[in-house]
Amino acid sequence: MIYLLKNFKSNLIPLNFKIRNQLKATIYFFTFVFILLGCSKKEIASSKISNDLIHETSPYLLQHAYNPVNWKAWNPETLALAKKENKLLIISVGYSACHWCHVMEEESFENDSIAKIMNANFISIKVDREERPDVDKVYMNAVQLMTGSGGWPLNCIALPDGRPIFGGTYFTKEQWSKILISISKLYKEAPEKAIAFAENLTKGIQESQLITLNKTVPNFEVNDITTAMNSWKTQIDTIYGGFKGAPKFPMPNSLEFMLRYNHQFNDIAVGNYLNNTLTKIAYGGIYDQIGGGFSRYTVDENWHIPHFEKMLYDNAQLVSLYSKAYATNKKGLYKEVVFETLNFVKEELTAKNGAFYSSLDADSKNKEGVKEEGAFYEWTEEELAAALGSDFVLFKKYYNINEYGLWEQNKYVLIRSQSKSVFAKEQQITVSDLNSKVSKWKKILKKLRSKRSKPNLDDKVLTSWNALMLQGYIDAYKAFGNEEFLSAALVNANFLIGNQFKKDDSLYRNFKNGKSTINGYAEDYATVIQAFISLYEVTLDEKWLISSKKLVAHLYLNFLDKKNGMFHFTSKEDENLIARKYEVIDGVIPSSNSLIANNLFKLGHYYANKNYLKTAEQMLNNLKVAVQENPGNYSNWLHLMTNFTKPFYEVVVAGNTALEVNKSLIKKYYPNILIAGTIRENNSLPLLAYKFNEDKTFIYVCVNGTCKMPETTLEKALLNIKK
Repeated sequence: MIYLLKNFKSNLIPLNFKIRNQLKATIYFFTFVFILLGCSKKEIASSKISNDLIHETSPYLLQHAYNPVNWKAWNPETLALAKKENKLLIISVGYSACHWCHVMEEESFENDSIAKIMNANFISIKVDREERPDVDKVYMNAVQLMTGSGGWPLNCIALPDGRPIFGGTYFTKEQWSKILISISKLYKEAPEKAIAFAENLTKGIQESQLITLNKTVPNFEVNDITTAMNSWKTQIDTIYGGFKGAPKFPMPNSLEFMLRYNHQFNDIAVGNYLNNTLTKIAYGGIYDQIGGGFSRYTVDENWHIPHFEKMLYDNAQLVSLYSKAYATNKKGLYKEVVFETLNFVKEELTAKNGAFYSSLDADSKNKEGVKEEGAFYEWTEEELAAALGSDFVLFKKYYNINEYGLWEQNKYVLIRSQSKSVFAKEQQITVSDLNSKVSKWKKILKKLRSKRSKPNLDDKVLTSWNALMLQGYIDAYKAFGNEEFLSAALVNANFLIGNQFKKDDSLYRNFKNGKSTINGYAEDYATVIQAFISLYEVTLDEKWLISSKKLVAHLYLNFLDKKNGMFHFTSKEDENLIARKYEVIDGVIPSSNSLIANNLFKLGHYYANKNYLKTAEQMLNNLKVAVQENPGNYSNWLHLMTNFTKPFYEVVVAGNTALEVNKSLIKKYYPNILIAGTIRENNSLPLLAYKFNEDKTFIYVCVNGTCKMPETTLEKALLNIKK
């Protein structure tokens, strides 16, 4: 029979990541014959002797350092050993906050009988997908080709040279044992079958998502965007918000484009949908109602029961989204979400040096001392009543300690269902009194919760995720003008400059225990450039643009594929994997290529660089059909398409009071502008040439460097900006 792995109890990849329908390669499956083995119920305690992972810095790898499996890290020495001993590779990929990674470790990788099979027949490699997204992308692609879906833990079995022959996500101990025995037997008795399958699968990996140069003259029209949006609307959930079905991921970049679409295309339906979505997410269990911050996704469609890990990249992007949404409608709920989430980031995910840690685990110990998913966040009615006293009756209604808020086994995850104004009116109290009570409840329960066993912290620092959080702080500063937000942004930006930049202006990927060891990927460059451009726009300090330009030069030199104008995910200086991938699909995090293209569009305007603009235009043109046919997977490309089709402006503020004027400018939501400014005469930016005046501060609104007459008031200048 053909063994088709389903995405069983794994940490899921959202639908936007699934590429099954886009893959054109023909994949040949062959029959795995599984030997049914009886498994002893008696478990033998894991040895406390460490394996090679003890020398790593990744918290995820260190979690496996005392498994009886002879785990090794992904490196040239390990791959050479597999070839030398002619052993199949087990490539097991996960991350520190991954619940089902922990489950498979406990069931299989800590089991001596399973370890014995693995150690005798395989070279076993553990990979932290957050440190090595390049490895993860290749083998996730393989699993998606074989099964149509994917997730973590990701487990691939490959030939000694790394070409995969089998893959899946979570397996029970019994399943994993049968797979190990049957595949090792196959490789020993009929290696030609395994090699033939690996050849076909590797060809499919290499050919999937191939991007060819679109030689037609670029032509983007407003109708391209409206047609794509009309198609996309069929996927939205108009009741609960987000996108149809479960599990449910917030997909912040998709929602951010809809925010822009509503603004520039005056689509009331999209605006209503977006506000409903942001409100339902903020009311939901996916948002930590007590401590702030967001979990990665929910297992249900109404945002109630999350998969409880809290990832830096989700919180970073949702801070940006809610800040921009607040700038459009000044909704108090959005401000509350931003401030509480940034307080969570400050308390739980920020290092003393201003760097941001990666995540908090989904699991923690319950009252019995047993690790359990969500144990830190769940409540029983009895403990809530005891903690809140006479206020519990009102609290119970506000946070739905009822059938609506019930999770399982008399456990509740707090969820709201009404606005404060509606709830206060029904309960015949003032909104002010309700706010005071809610604030008091949160303090009481936060203090009570702090006595519980806390989820583990993944304290590695990743360049791209830090840049996303840096962007979040910048967007919050723009919306609210809080100087603490700008200060946090500057501290983090200087951390990146001081630690993640190499002498040749290339980047490191990671930072842990004072060391940076892995070369940066396109994702790292793209996010840092984006954040530094934004930091320039709020500080008017040109050093951030200069750093961005240096990073772009490195991208052109080491990542660009001159055949199609796209950028590889890995540098040409990195080790060769079985495939060198492009990242173009916008998922939970926008793709590196879409970020690079948007960055080049802006830098092209800042520096009057036609090559940057031409590259961005060509990249979009290469994907024009895909963007139109599947807009949900290309939301960040739609930003660029809108820039090329709708009016786009350079707003220049020049004069002694430019910084003060700019503070007012950045509070407004204008997705179709970039900002340049100066408080002095000498500037290298073409946009600033001959615009400084010592006596007055002028505001110029320009298109492609051609400016209208300057104004001395911001209000008059902004009248020149059209949607």
